[in-house]
Amino acid sequence: MLEIKTINLKRSSVDTLVVPVCEDQDVHTDPTVKSLVDAAKKLEEFSGKKGDTVTLFGPADSRIGRAVFFGLGKVDGLTAESFRAMAGKAVKRCIGSCLSAMTIATPAVSALSLDAETIFKALMEGACLGNHIFDRYKKENEKKPLKRVVLTGTAAQKKAYTDLAKKVAIVCDGAIMAREWVTTPSNDKRPEVFAETIKAVTEPAGLKVRVMDERWLEKQKFGAMLAVGQGSTAKPRLVTADYHPKGAKKTLVLVGKGVTFDSGGINLKPASGLETMKMDMSGAATVAGTMLAVARLKPEIRVVGVMPLVENMPSGAAIRPGDIVRSYTGKMIEIGNTDAEGRLILVDAMAWAIDQYQPDSLIDLATLTGACVIALGEKIAGVFSRDAQLAESILTSGAATHERCWQLPLPDDYKDLLKNEFADLNNMSSSRYGGAITAALFLSEFVGDTPWAHIDIAGPAWIKKGTDYCGAGGTGFGVRLLCDLIGKMTR
Repeated sequence: MLEIKTINLKRSSVDTLVVPVCEDQDVHTDPTVKSLVDAAKKLEEFSGKKGDTVTLFGPADSRIGRAVFFGLGKVDGLTAESFRAMAGKAVKRCIGSCLSAMTIATPAVSALSLDAETIFKALMEGACLGNHIFDRYKKENEKKPLKRVVLTGTAAQKKAYTDLAKKVAIVCDGAIMAREWVTTPSNDKRPEVFAETIKAVTEPAGLKVRVMDERWLEKQKFGAMLAVGQGSTAKPRLVTADYHPKGAKKTLVLVGKGVTFDSGGINLKPASGLETMKMDMSGAATVAGTMLAVARLKPEIRVVGVMPLVENMPSGAAIRPGDIVRSYTGKMIEIGNTDAEGRLILVDAMAWAIDQYQPDSLIDLATLTGACVIALGEKIAGVFSRDAQLAESILTSGAATHERCWQLPLPDDYKDLLKNEFADLNNMSSSRYGGAITAALFLSEFVGDTPWAHIDIAGPAWIKKGTDYCGAGGTGFGVRLLCDLIGKMTR
């Protein structure tokens, strides 16, 4: 789909040319593009301000069918996200007009403070991510993704960034796969089905994939995870996907929460909280999407994805508040609230993964707490870690990919809120405040000395209204962040 091409816009036939424009500075050196920008700015409705857009059909002295101009605002305010968003909007506009291809006039690096790789990568990401339509449940598929996106570039740029285009496409494919899984309704991804779906997609990519059933989980004493799933007729599954290149000197384990539907259990959620609970497996989807990308990118580090999958339902067999369950590590946990189930499946999976793989670092991702959404809103994930280097690396990769994160504290004295009279821990804090922190502290009790970070993606994993390069539903948040992080770990 992606291609960098050297084009003579004076002579070549181009059906749709997309032109980014700044209001205070010309960012193009190609004479044809400069002439087109001058013509667009003569129109009263377009000045290049952020959000401005205008189309010129069949501009004179060219073989261009239509030139679509997108205002970016002032040049000093431009970031990678500016170009990512612009490319996404351009793709969506073309899809809405039933077009099949577009060409982006890449700005000249000399006119910007950003380097060429950053500009090309951002434009590629926006185009790939914006070119996704979730319509599998519609009888008529009216809109079609673009078949081709071309970025203009010099011969040297084409040589330098062709591999970049391939890598961007791989990572974005992983993110889009995660989106698909999250948006899929729960009746089509109960734990057994979702487990086999993950295997069917990731195993052909070259990963060693295992699906463990409830009998295996019982034998391995995954007591906390089994307790969450016991109220459902759909039995739990643990999925592992292992990328293990020869000579790998480091091992990273990724653990993703996979509650395929979260009713809250006996502590039933209110009606308004149930309608989007098909997305409570976003952590597992992110891990699976990342593993799919990793298998194709082939970094020189072992990466293992661990995905505990359950359905949390109320029934005569469901766990009750006040029940006490034995976790994989042997620690006893009293159930203070059956809707605090994600942490229960995570601690069994994390502790087992540490025993099994002895990782150099472990990262878990989960739509864990509404408290994190209250603290950081719907666009920023919370990061918790006592390993300063690991936390900083996650924050840096989050900034680079615009999958933004903010570190929150893990104060030891807050552990008192999890103390229990009858068991080692309660799965629910005794305070209504600081819920994201106490949830992370609960997880921290099961990782020992392993360098660990928890990413609470409850806010950014799902959006009700589409953005510039993501439709409504699952966002695939975390796939690009983790791929960037893994790439840096191998340097």
